[in-house]
Amino acid sequence: MPAVSLDYKDFPDFAAGQKSVGFVRRPACVGPVAWKDWNAVQRDIDRLKEAVESSAPVEVFMTAASPGVVPIFMEDRYYGSEEAYVYALADVLKREYDAIHHAGFVLQLDCPDLATGRNNKYAGMTDREFLKVVELHVEALNHAVRDIPSDRMRLHVCWGNRAGPHHRDVPLRDIVGALLKARPAGLSIEGANPRHEHEWKVFQEVKLPEGKVLIPGVLDSTTNFIEHPEVVEQRIVRYAEVVGRENVIAGTDCGFGTMATLTPQVDPQIAWAKLRSMAEGARLATAVLW
Repeated sequence: MPAVSLDYKDFPDFAAGQKSVGFVRRPACVGPVAWKDWNAVQRDIDRLKEAVESSAPVEVFMTAASPGVVPIFMEDRYYGSEEAYVYALADVLKREYDAIHHAGFVLQLDCPDLATGRNNKYAGMTDREFLKVVELHVEALNHAVRDIPSDRMRLHVCWGNRAGPHHRDVPLRDIVGALLKARPAGLSIEGANPRHEHEWKVFQEVKLPEGKVLIPGVLDSTTNFIEHPEVVEQRIVRYAEVVGRENVIAGTDCGFGTMATLTPQVDPQIAWAKLRSMAEGARLATAVLW
């Protein structure tokens, strides 16, 4: 993470289903943002290259935090405004984004700030105020990835990888217009969890721009249920019938283990089984659509 001036304080890390409450130490920005250990980025890139070397995949994506998600976890005590802080982050993170691209990977920008941010840092805002934040964060992201071709990037947005009620999540319909203004060609959204599975209908009203592809989640990454391949097939086909079969890539709602401080919600063996089910469901959907 690009930060040279850090100050720490403890924040309680509450997790549904956990027997105890742990504490995480979150840094805050108290000075100009800059790289402290740039070589850590190259080490991550080299590790991924080594990991995929033997499997010869068609394509590999590598994730990176978006400029807008950093302020959710690292409060600003230096720049004085959301805009100044986010653009400073964008200027520094650009180097990481460019490095991932030049390594030959597709860049995935993880942007939970654009949805789940509504339930934490920006919970006190009106819907209109939050939409302004989303638009600002998308503009800063576009600034940071201006030198990378759109078709070599994907944007992931989610409502938080946690097993909770989610009844206060911002609807996809409210933010989709801003999301589609982002430069990455791929848009990864949640499409399997019970709170957002219905939102494929949004694309009956909102036209997917030329050159964009949807990556809907067809697996819920918060449960140990293994989705049946036919459920996966149905989820893929629904999106394909709305936005076009060439414009859909099957994905997962989010990662299976995003909180390093907690026991994984999904057992690793079950996660692999879910991914096998996704592959089989994609084959079934292909047979239906073609």
